Amino acid sequence: MSIVVKAKIKEIAENFNVAGDFADALDKVVVELVKKATERAESNGRRTVMAKDL
Repeated sequence: MSIVVKAKIKEIAENFNVAGDFADALDKVVVELVKKATERAESNGRRTVMAKDL
């Protein structure tokens, strides 16, 4: 399952080329951020992930 949308990366990068492996690497970073955020929320007794968990 991929969280990152390649077309949206290209929109944000505007005039830059985006390497084929960039989206996959970014997806891994995002997945790790979400996992850490859920762990923090759980350790604080919540079932809701909030911006402060990042």
